[in-house]
Amino acid sequence: MIEFAAFAAGPVVGKHLADHGATVVHIESKVRPDGFRAHYPPYKDNVHGLNRSGLYALCNNDKLDITLNLKKAPAGTELAKKIAAWADVVIENFSPGTMGRLGLGYEELSKANPGLIMLSSSNLGQSGPHAHHAGFGSQLSSLAGFTHLTGYPGGSPQILYGPYIDYIAVAYGAVAILAALDYRRRTGKGNYIDAAQYETGLQYLAPILLDYKINGRVAERNANRNPHAAPHGAYPCKGDDRWCAISVSNDYEWQALVKAMKNPSWAKKFATFEARKVNEDELDLLVGEWTRGFEPRELMETLQKAGVKAGVVNRMCDVYEDPQLKQRPQWVELEHPEIGKMHYQRPPFLLTKTPPGPAKRDPLLAEHNEYFYCELLGLSEEEYKKLVDEQVIY
Repeated sequence: MIEFAAFAAGPVVGKHLADHGATVVHIESKVRPDGFRAHYPPYKDNVHGLNRSGLYALCNNDKLDITLNLKKAPAGTELAKKIAAWADVVIENFSPGTMGRLGLGYEELSKANPGLIMLSSSNLGQSGPHAHHAGFGSQLSSLAGFTHLTGYPGGSPQILYGPYIDYIAVAYGAVAILAALDYRRRTGKGNYIDAAQYETGLQYLAPILLDYKINGRVAERNANRNPHAAPHGAYPCKGDDRWCAISVSNDYEWQALVKAMKNPSWAKKFATFEARKVNEDELDLLVGEWTRGFEPRELMETLQKAGVKAGVVNRMCDVYEDPQLKQRPQWVELEHPEIGKMHYQRPPFLLTKTPPGPAKRDPLLAEHNEYFYCELLGLSEEEYKKLVDEQVIY
């Protein structure tokens, strides 16, 4: 599998497959390296470097990395075609039409490799009136409607942290490739996958979209409130900015919470769901006064034991120390020549017959040029040296 891809929406698809044994080759150019390498912190010790990006590392373990200068036509184009002929799958997330203009569209690549599977993952898909609009994941979160739903009633919309939709698109991209591989196994035919990241985000909003279509209701910002639960939200705990999420969706759970709170006298006012919803502001304040007496994990464990849905609001440092994630283990520590000890992430699904990675750290820029071009692709030493001298492999 090869990746003409950068950032998350393409490479994390490859990461999931590399985690389970696929040979994945990440293609970059020294003229234009992967954006996560070049300008997307965090960097080790806050010192910029193309091999020091934590986010690049997290997205690219167990891959080979080679360089190819596609601006050196026609030699770069011809070499890219030869690489595609070697591969089972091509992933690209350039702007729509870019691969075609380079002479590397699916129609062209499949001539040399009829069984080729190609995933094009772009913001808005390969067609449509806005297909060529430039953008990033944060823009797509707004287009899909997530931003409109995030925030407080009467307040402004709130942008979700990071390129949220990129990672939704990753899941659909990986599944689509597996479906295409199964189709090829049965028919011998390749496939072209046109993935619109925008549209993958809409899948996560299906209930709200259906509610509008069927009932005409437009969902609005509602902070932490839920129409079917009260109390429902994140409540303050001991410590600086420490919280625990609590959700009570029926009278049985309410009674369990009341019992855990040692039956405060004020609880009688909120005996029914209707009373809890009508007086929700007051209820949140009273519950919050009680939760301030607990450490977050202590509160979570107390309430879960009592039969109440509750969960710690983890900080990033807490995620690395979470006993559940440690036991699985979600984090795999590997040594990196510039970053040092790096914690790589295992897949959220574990296959008993195909133990997953990460097994190898992410590659340095151009680390596998000679190995790939000569050993895997079959170029002679003379051919390889000539392409390096001409800065086609650069």
